[in-house]
Amino acid sequence: METESEPYVRLASLRQLHQVMADMNTARSLADTLQTVADGVVSALGYELACVNLVRPDGDLVVAAFSGNPAAEALITGRVGSRASWERRLSMGEQWGDLIFIPHTEGWVLDDDDVPQWYTEGPAPRFEDEWHPSDRLFAPMYAPGAQGGAASGELIGVLSVDRPRNGRRPGAWGREALQMYAFQAAIAISNARLRANMQRALVRLEREQQALRASEESFRQAFEYAPSGMAIAEMGGDQHGRILRTNDALCRLLGRPASAMRRYSFSDLVHPEDIGTLLRTSAEGGRAELRLGRRDGSYVWVSLRNSVVADAADGPRFLLTHVEDIEERKRRELQLAHRASHDSLTGLPNSAELRSRLSARLCQRPQSGPADSHDAAYGHPAFEGYDGYDQSGHAFDFPPGDGYEVDVYDHHVHTVAPEGDRDDGTKGLAVLFCDLDGFKSINDRFGHNAGDAVLIEVARRLSNGVRDGDTVARLGGDEFVILADGLGRADAQDLAVRLRNEIIQPIRAEGRAVRVGASFGIGWAHCGMTADEVLKSADERMYVEKRSRPKQHRRAG
Repeated sequence: METESEPYVRLASLRQLHQVMADMNTARSLADTLQTVADGVVSALGYELACVNLVRPDGDLVVAAFSGNPAAEALITGRVGSRASWERRLSMGEQWGDLIFIPHTEGWVLDDDDVPQWYTEGPAPRFEDEWHPSDRLFAPMYAPGAQGGAASGELIGVLSVDRPRNGRRPGAWGREALQMYAFQAAIAISNARLRANMQRALVRLEREQQALRASEESFRQAFEYAPSGMAIAEMGGDQHGRILRTNDALCRLLGRPASAMRRYSFSDLVHPEDIGTLLRTSAEGGRAELRLGRRDGSYVWVSLRNSVVADAADGPRFLLTHVEDIEERKRRELQLAHRASHDSLTGLPNSAELRSRLSARLCQRPQSGPADSHDAAYGHPAFEGYDGYDQSGHAFDFPPGDGYEVDVYDHHVHTVAPEGDRDDGTKGLAVLFCDLDGFKSINDRFGHNAGDAVLIEVARRLSNGVRDGDTVARLGGDEFVILADGLGRADAQDLAVRLRNEIIQPIRAEGRAVRVGASFGIGWAHCGMTADEVLKSADERMYVEKRSRPKQHRRAG
């Protein structure tokens, strides 16, 4: 797991965390699920020890799974702590969102209660945020409630963790990751219990016709009162997939009454972009993550899983579909992905994202196939099925009727560049390298807060000065890069002038008006170049432009 000082989350850590969450939801039994939860804290969240305390039917909590120390596992697994002692722990200490942190200065009063615990010897902390051997950190797990909030349902257990590998108390990202993990673990445990109940009900249905009514009632209650959405649909025939019955949780999730749900199949409700995912999901044991339409026209991300239910031993078969709300997880995944690809100060794409977008437009072995217009390009055989997006998922258009010359490389629009210093009518991908003039003196005279305010305002002015679909990125320091597609040489020069005129206007920073200048270098991307070569070319042209202007004119222009 990442150290808290790092501004971005590494992709490998995210993949590991997502894999652990997937494993929790695919474990074969409740016991496997509990052990997977404990192991995941150690393998993905950066703690050396983890314990799953599960609420029993009588309300007390039993140590159901342990990971990280075989000796401690043998000592406390299966031991029980009273509900009163646990409620005392969860009501003291510091509240970190849904987490409870009890520092060693307060936790000594808990040494003699009946909650199973272990103590790890270690030196006293040397600095403020170092983890003390007697510090305690708990992540309560709640059954998903009606609104899907982390703490809106009843307590089903508590995750307790110890000894972060970096030796420090978790920071903001570590706390959020543990809180999100506890939320997903609660869903996985609830689902494991639900699956176990349903499997037992299905076994009873298959074993004895005599127990059919009792089994149907058990199934009905499991279906109706399941915390996640459930539906029964027809299987096979002309009406395959038509919804026959839904529970309250699914109706609330989609904002549709049960009577209206019976008019649809899942293919009617799924987002048009996800219909292929739905069709690829096998009928039995299939699982997919897709979007379902709400009554208000919005869409919600769900995890959809199918299993087969027989009405009787040899009777008709139906699809039992479990629909889990994963909107919160998807939102967090998008937030984490955004943090990894965008500058934390300005919110612009960062250097890595800039190179990714630029590299996606460049190929190494172009095949000729000129097209004289937007329609001609789309009419080329290589563009069959082309949806208007480049390989990185960014939308762009061909200027209609502009004679935009392209070469075809598989499903790739070959990027060309104007030749010579005169505008020959060729439209290409312009790369504008912008360096601020006079920025260092603002930092030196007024401090870094003033400098940050200038960078944020410059980023805003650059973003407002380009077209939709263009990219404005912060390369680092006071350097920015603009990717503008479909421009001729004169267009790019006009764009640089307009952006420079916007930047040199006074900027309010720390209660005073300051001014910076800007030097622009215009490079052109074309296939056969690397992203670094394109950026280096624009950078070199920027320094030529900077040296060509007298120093006293660089800031005010």
